Amino acid sequence: MKIALDAHGGDFGLKPNIEGALLALTQLPHEITLVGRDPEIREELRRLGAQLSDKLKIVHAPQIVEMGREPVEECRSKPDSSLMVGAELVKDGKADAFISAGNSGAVMVASLLKLKRIPGIIRPAIASPFPTLKGQALLLDAGANMDSKPWHLVQFAIMGSIFMRSRYGVENPSVGILSIGEEETKGSSLVLETIPLMKNIGINFKGPVEGGDLPAGTTDVVVTDGFTGNVVLKLSEGLAKTIFKMIKEQIQRKFTYKIGALLMKKIFTDLRRQMNPDEYGGAPLLGVNGVVLICHGKTNPKAIFNAIKAAGDLAGSGMVEEIKRQMEKVKDQIADAKNHDDNAKEI
Repeated sequence: MKIALDAHGGDFGLKPNIEGALLALTQLPHEITLVGRDPEIREELRRLGAQLSDKLKIVHAPQIVEMGREPVEECRSKPDSSLMVGAELVKDGKADAFISAGNSGAVMVASLLKLKRIPGIIRPAIASPFPTLKGQALLLDAGANMDSKPWHLVQFAIMGSIFMRSRYGVENPSVGILSIGEEETKGSSLVLETIPLMKNIGINFKGPVEGGDLPAGTTDVVVTDGFTGNVVLKLSEGLAKTIFKMIKEQIQRKFTYKIGALLMKKIFTDLRRQMNPDEYGGAPLLGVNGVVLICHGKTNPKAIFNAIKAAGDLAGSGMVEEIKRQMEKVKDQIADAKNHDDNAKEI
């Protein structure tokens, strides 16, 4: 597979991106294209003692989208940015997937401008892998859409189910909708209006799930609006870090605690790895007409390596084509739900 990587994406610039790419070249069969400012990339490669080859190339993109800027304005005013050029490589068939740790909103905008939506998709969603007691679940939307409608969540559920089959081999993924209780009579108007649609769309819908059900692995896929999903994701990441820090502080209090911690070192190591978002590489942007992964801004070489691996797996899985097929099957149901809501507003 041919993977395009935004060489400048993230809070730490070139170093972790290029180191992650070089690591991938030693262990994965993919070809990698570094997208960004050619002279700067060459200098970083020279510093790392690496050279270009048939499997490592550069595509020059002189402009960079800033992390804190407005995404639409940045992308439209910088057509030669690494984000826009990287997305265009996928559009033109010169890359099978695009990865960036840059401004997540701008990654979505660039992907929409260059790749467009899959026919029938109203809004794309950021799908974040989530560690659970049973393995992994998928949370979406994790931040692409602050305000969502019922038919958006239905599409998220369909795309999430396809992702779980394509990426993790889950045959019949179970789907839940995030709410404040397991009863179908509880929740926001968005939840209450979405539940009937979920039951008739051909997915393995299990009903509402609470926040605690997500880490428990009650369902394989959990859907919600992007605002709630992003809060859940950031809270979970922060809580995991805090718990590990609290445990470390307690271990330092007594010598006997240190002995016990030494005996449990492998357990702690395995838990930290399981909870570490770097192990999953990045979150796919589902709904655009191509494979796009968004990495954390504070990414490191290990996360980039895992993102390249995941991108290659997804590009070869046929996930995008499967989403297209499923959207074609349910397009009339989605349209009916949207028209019903529009008519209700007029009344």
